[in-house]
Amino acid sequence: MLKQRIITALILAPLVIAGIFLLPFSFFVIALAAITLIGFWEWTQFVDAKSRLVAMVVPTMTLGLSLVVIPFDVTALSTLTESHHGILFVGGIWWLIASTLAITYPSSVKLWSASSSLKHFFGLLTLIPFFWSILMLRAVNYAENPYHGAKLVLLVCFLVWAADTGAYFSGKRFGKTKMAPAVSPNKTIEGLVGGALLAILITWGGATLMDIPFTSLSNLFIIAIITVIASVLGDLVESMFKRVSGIKDSGNILPGHGGILDRIDSLTAALPVFALLYLWVL
Repeated sequence: MLKQRIITALILAPLVIAGIFLLPFSFFVIALAAITLIGFWEWTQFVDAKSRLVAMVVPTMTLGLSLVVIPFDVTALSTLTESHHGILFVGGIWWLIASTLAITYPSSVKLWSASSSLKHFFGLLTLIPFFWSILMLRAVNYAENPYHGAKLVLLVCFLVWAADTGAYFSGKRFGKTKMAPAVSPNKTIEGLVGGALLAILITWGGATLMDIPFTSLSNLFIIAIITVIASVLGDLVESMFKRVSGIKDSGNILPGHGGILDRIDSLTAALPVFALLYLWVL
């Protein structure tokens, strides 16, 4: 299993980085939409649908409608309209709510587990802001430097990967205080602290090397810390939905890694939160 995971990661990581940097923006939108739809397909396992194909109708139409209603050309995404701010705001509020549900699990389950409509809605709140936040970050300063936004997206990926790595090793060495044992028994507060410290270091180093500006060093630290916490909680939230649905992996599209949602669960929270803070709040 470990060998399979490593091989898949060695193939997948260069493809992801190449897609972020080399795809023309229109093709980048198409590729990201395809990944988002695969995420929605895997989410249909969480909603107790009689037909997964029928369950795909609403998310597919919602994603398509968002592309009709919200401007997705590079110029509009670079300047950010009220509709873009609205998406970021919704994403931020959703992750506050979702994090509360995960931390208070299993007592929170009775509030939503019996409602298929709510679980559908949760999927939209998870993946639609994820899709749009990547586009907004990718479009930053596109006219002046087409690669600037790509570096921003990559920086968030590095931040999340660093947080995962730091949390794993510090959790194994020092972990004692469980974060949410009913959802994920292996996650600890000590692991979160270790992950946050490494992520801050990687964010600072990555921003320096890639010439990504922050308004101040303190803002960089604040954004990195909040994004790390969001990424960990994003992982917890998907684990909660899988646990309630009685499934181990969201899919098997990635050998050794499970499904798309299993790989992007942290990013679905980290990217909207980072975009909200970096592009608007701070």
